[in-house]
Amino acid sequence: MQRENKKIGWLEGIIEAVHDGILVIDRDGIVQLINEEYTNITGVKREQIIGRTLVEVRPGAQLPTVLKTGKVMEGVFRKEKDMEYVVDMAPIYENSEIIGAVSICKSIPELYELSKELRKSKQRVNQLEKAVGLIHRARYTFSDIIGGNTHLRKLIYQAKKISTSNLSILITGESGTGKELFAQAIHQESTRNAQPFVPVNCAAIPSALLESELFGYEEGAFTNSKKEGKIGLFELANKGTLFLDEIGDMPLDLQAKLLRVLQEGTFRKIGGLKEQQIDVRIIAATNKDLLNMVQRERFREDLYYRINTVHLPIPSLRQRKDDIPEIVASIIRNQKHIREFQIEEDVINILMEYDWPGNIRELKNTINYAVNMTDNDSITYEHLPETIKVLFLQNKTKLNPPQSLEALIKETERKAIMDTLKETGVSVKGKKEAANKLGISLASLYNKLAKLQINL
Repeated sequence: MQRENKKIGWLEGIIEAVHDGILVIDRDGIVQLINEEYTNITGVKREQIIGRTLVEVRPGAQLPTVLKTGKVMEGVFRKEKDMEYVVDMAPIYENSEIIGAVSICKSIPELYELSKELRKSKQRVNQLEKAVGLIHRARYTFSDIIGGNTHLRKLIYQAKKISTSNLSILITGESGTGKELFAQAIHQESTRNAQPFVPVNCAAIPSALLESELFGYEEGAFTNSKKEGKIGLFELANKGTLFLDEIGDMPLDLQAKLLRVLQEGTFRKIGGLKEQQIDVRIIAATNKDLLNMVQRERFREDLYYRINTVHLPIPSLRQRKDDIPEIVASIIRNQKHIREFQIEEDVINILMEYDWPGNIRELKNTINYAVNMTDNDSITYEHLPETIKVLFLQNKTKLNPPQSLEALIKETERKAIMDTLKETGVSVKGKKEAANKLGISLASLYNKLAKLQINL
């Protein structure tokens, strides 16, 4: 009993500390608790209502309906003499059983004041809501970088070593080699891994807008600017990592402002007067030759050396073709299909021969395409994109120059037909299906079987 009385005392203390009017009834509709603010709003005193049924004292009360139905009621307008207020009502549950109900009253003048405060805060809230989509949590770690190529493993070792420092890093490599993958892995390995990883593609944002994206701007900074201003990416990345992808496309005038931020550790919003301190690690990436751009005065030399404290050159896929089978297996594994897929050996050979100008991104697209083209568990030559097939034929022509074009076409047709029939079967139904897949009539298929001397 002493413990129960203590709990009741705690509860009374809590509701007295609340600035809203509160009234509580039990399962029989008898008023058990009210606070002083309830009296201030409604004029009903404690001694008038405690221990009595609510409807006895306030015949028009709707809280008993909430008690009976279990349904919440919100925003009910009430008026007591000169006092207008809004009431929210809800049932109280214990072990899935309604044991009472609570009424919470808020005076309308107070709501007006709160509304003013909310309006003042709304600008900041809007900024944060729009900015939150730009804040990324790095998803990839070094274990997601596939391959046993000697140069690649050495690069990963080097990247891990410098991850725990705050040094600026420049990652270079062709498009599709996985520069952001490395950047995310470095962030994950660093002491900043619980903080934001904020990527920005300098080539994807118009030059005129890039400065405001990076630094943000104050309210009314320029014509057509957002009324509430804008939070910049530097501010969003504070304590974390800012990944400047395609930094070679950054305008020269903005390069100077970026250099100042890196040197001083402060920035100022567009239209602002206050310098803001920031603690951001910079990882930059490019597929361009920045040193050549420096020589042609297309990139600032001082910024180049500032971001190039550590240089990580990512090898292209054609420089590590020995990794292709492992990468392909990983891509298929991550497809999350119910079926398991097998790739024929000649397909792997074709993939190994191709130079992959689009690097891992192109390889991933190729495998995803092939997986979706096959109707069974085997990926064959026929399931590859046309660009890969054309290159394969070109390479075969180079390897076998004496072969005539006619012979090459026949060989290609023979292989296509045999692979398709292997997949569909050689029954009449299978041949019809094969003809459909090959885009020819059944009669044409029979003619080609005879002409190419394909014996089934």
